[in-house]
Amino acid sequence: MLNDQAHQTKVPYFYPFKFGTGEITVLSDGPLELGDPRENFLGVDAATVTDMLDRNFLSSSSVTLEQNIPLVKINGKTILFDTGMGTSKIFGPTTGRLLKSMQEAGIDPLEVDAVVLSHAHIDHTGGLCDQDGKLNFPNAEIFISESDFDDWTDGGKLDAGFKAQVENARRNLLPHRDRIAHFVDGQEFLPGVQAVHAPGHTLGHFCFLMQSDNDRLCFLGDLTHHHILLMERPWMEFKYDTDPKLSARSRTRVLDMLATDRIPVMSYHFAWPGLGNVAREREGFRYVPAAMQMLSR
Repeated sequence: MLNDQAHQTKVPYFYPFKFGTGEITVLSDGPLELGDPRENFLGVDAATVTDMLDRNFLSSSSVTLEQNIPLVKINGKTILFDTGMGTSKIFGPTTGRLLKSMQEAGIDPLEVDAVVLSHAHIDHTGGLCDQDGKLNFPNAEIFISESDFDDWTDGGKLDAGFKAQVENARRNLLPHRDRIAHFVDGQEFLPGVQAVHAPGHTLGHFCFLMQSDNDRLCFLGDLTHHHILLMERPWMEFKYDTDPKLSARSRTRVLDMLATDRIPVMSYHFAWPGLGNVAREREGFRYVPAAMQMLSR
């Protein structure tokens, strides 16, 4: 049995692994408390959601999502995909630890050449700046789809329930417009990084295909928030999707492509560290976690 001191010890929250001729380090922004799954995963009856979670040894009363942020060193660039919650605690007190995870991994924020944002939601753009509006990654060019930049800094097309999200986007993105660049579907906008439009969660949401040497990986962003619910039943709807029906179509299309081409994946919100593969199963898909590897430095 662990003693109290050992039980309270905080272990580092990073995971490095080799990727082609480069390296990826998964950094955690900390667990995000989503709450009652029956209020967040919609389109099926509550009993079905409860049964799916029970069968997979998961709590059916509350869902906690991880926030897995890849820092990718390939082709002479150091690229950070998404930035976590920053100082906001609207999804619980355990978020906002990205900079701490980087420190634990021995990574200096000044090393980051590019920050690539899958979309403009607060848990992906909130860590771009500190509480005073100063960039946490001052040497980085920032990439986001033009659609998400416009939609979330304007806010005019969005429901009033997204007010905090719009305020966050404005605070983190507008002051730094001069260093923001956009990409389009299919574009290799950084060496070895290709944009894959997957709209629905937001209309400008993107996944990213990465390649170094013979290794490939797709960073899913928020294509699917849960490794059971939205994989086994990809047509299920998620509360925070801008267009749930469009999101489901994007989810099935991209997951089908990844299963067909056997491309490994990394998901922002899957169980730590979010790495695995996608296989077809019945009317949906199955997520197969990858074995963790030891990277000797």
